[in-house]
Amino acid sequence: MREVITTGNALVSKAAVECGCNFFGGYPITPSSEVAHELSVLLPKNGGKFIQMEDEIAGISVALGAAMSGAKAMTASSGPGISLKAEQIGLGFIAEIPLVIVNVMRGGPSTGLPTRVAQGDILQAKAPSHGDYCSIAVAPGSLDEIYTETVRAFNLANRFSTPVFLLLDETIGHMQGKAMVPEIADLKVEPRREFKGDPKDYKPYEAAADEPATLNPFFKGYRYHITGLHHGETGFPTEDGALVDYNIKRLFNKIKGHMDEVSNYEEYKLDDAEICIICYGSVSLAAKEAVDKLRNEGIKVGIFRPITLWPSPEAKLKEIGSKFKKILVAELNLGQYLEEIERCTLRNDFKTLLKANGRPLSPSEIISKVKEF
Repeated sequence: MREVITTGNALVSKAAVECGCNFFGGYPITPSSEVAHELSVLLPKNGGKFIQMEDEIAGISVALGAAMSGAKAMTASSGPGISLKAEQIGLGFIAEIPLVIVNVMRGGPSTGLPTRVAQGDILQAKAPSHGDYCSIAVAPGSLDEIYTETVRAFNLANRFSTPVFLLLDETIGHMQGKAMVPEIADLKVEPRREFKGDPKDYKPYEAAADEPATLNPFFKGYRYHITGLHHGETGFPTEDGALVDYNIKRLFNKIKGHMDEVSNYEEYKLDDAEICIICYGSVSLAAKEAVDKLRNEGIKVGIFRPITLWPSPEAKLKEIGSKFKKILVAELNLGQYLEEIERCTLRNDFKTLLKANGRPLSPSEIISKVKEF
């Protein structure tokens, strides 16, 4: 392991380059701009390409184009920029293009609170564009984890041939501190899916019902079509109802059929707990401090923290809902993930600590709410 002292946003850039990212296309926006700033220095030094475009739409467009050509590509923004990227994100889902999309969340809606913290883009990450598909979104809860989850986001994008969201928030993105990160030689890096056979036999979208497409990089002799329309095995448009049905379901099954590879979560002092706090991202840092102080007072409380928010860890949430009578849900929004927890647990009797005014949740606020049980 290596010790580094840096910010969360800078760690995203460091991890991206060290796991092989070689292209970034984007446009600056608070509070994500440092991701681009760092990559503008790191990528040229490591043989990669950085380009700042004229707006958010162009930023994701060039990132998708680079990924089609075989680059390990990334873009970054915050809520308003993600909204502008929505149409091209949809193209990434239907065309099955591997791409990492960083969203450092701030207060909304619209331009909202540019310099304040929020977790208001949780539902946006589940359904960032129209239509039916399955979105993957991961939310690290510490500086160490920002590094490892950035690497994992790239691995998931390559494994499932899909855009993957890396969700930070302003607090954790701008937090500076010490992080312990793996040695580069110890990183597990998922290779890009690639067909190695005769070009005349290549059908990129010929895939089993629970597997992704295999998009070979352009300019390597494998000809196929990319489109935002529904398509057949070679990528050319189709309106065949049976084929469209098969492929729409495959966009879900290729991910939900492999939840053991996708799902990630943390349980903190939960073994003997009588009260469970469910939280994620930077809120978990305050919650851990609150748990430690509450336990010093003899109150047995623990944390369940989903790291992969989408698809949600349904089975584990159901188990948590069955095991604990006393559950507190804490979010920096007005209950965006609460709805998913209620769906999975078939309960709506949770205590909540919800804040959407741009200010973080403090350990003392969490302690006070837990003591209301």
